Amino acid sequence: MKVLVHIDDAERWQEALAERLPEAEIFTSAAPDDKRREADYLAAWKPPASLLREPMALKGIVNLGAGVDALLNNPGLPAGVPIVKLRDAGMAEPIGDYVRYGLLHFQRDFDRYRRQQRGREWHEHAMSDKADWPVGVLGLGAIGSRVASMVAADGFPVHGWSRSPKHLEGITCHHGDDGLAALLGRVKSLVLLLPDTPATRHIIDAEALARLPEGASLINPGRGTLIDEAALLDALGEGEAEGRLRGAILDAFPEEPLPEASPLWAHPRVWVTPHMAGPTPLAAALDQVAEALRSFEAGAPLDTVDPAAGY
Repeated sequence: MKVLVHIDDAERWQEALAERLPEAEIFTSAAPDDKRREADYLAAWKPPASLLREPMALKGIVNLGAGVDALLNNPGLPAGVPIVKLRDAGMAEPIGDYVRYGLLHFQRDFDRYRRQQRGREWHEHAMSDKADWPVGVLGLGAIGSRVASMVAADGFPVHGWSRSPKHLEGITCHHGDDGLAALLGRVKSLVLLLPDTPATRHIIDAEALARLPEGASLINPGRGTLIDEAALLDALGEGEAEGRLRGAILDAFPEEPLPEASPLWAHPRVWVTPHMAGPTPLAAALDQVAEALRSFEAGAPLDTVDPAAGY
């Protein structure tokens, strides 16, 4: 089989994939036009529309990341070509650590102590027990389920939500619109790990934020499109004084890099990180890619992306 690779550091991926797939010919998008057009498979992260429009008879596409929104929204995406994506591939652990940091940030009042430090104020807050700090996790896919279990193992009561019913040990699972409303009304911290789909865009809007208890916090290592930014800023209020929403830790944004003019940069109760919560461990990702390509070639069943659902 012939595999075309397109990603930053594509030569490194090419070399590592060739080690795992000695039976395959691996080349990058820097190859000549006629070579690219011989490709049976495309392994790519955010390929340009011009590459996807080239006359290739692709048997399958491997998306080199968990999020497929950029690929599905690409105007050059050929119709009818099956797509598989990375599912966890080692990303759940660092994302879980990011979420745990965020939970401790609010549960142990580090946000308040930081503000007190700036004002040279010495005042200890009564510590909240983890058992009294319910956490909501929206999205119970491969990563969301793992993160929810990690948080529950730390002693937090965890409520998870998905579109359809799920059953996870140690997690109170909710589903559907009524389940989402019920979850929002009882959690002190809300974690977003949903995919970007038409159904999830701005799922955290003014109505959703109003359902959260006073003083709740938001942690988003998922997709930037999940949040209505204007509604978020309104819920946060202005300045140091806490609004209805105590604070937000945000790792993903609709436009990246986050524009310099965004008010999120300067808001004193927003923490911005540059989409670093879940870097893809190369070795685990390459193993998944090699397995997917071999399955494509053998005609074996694959868990493919549903373009209509968006994941």
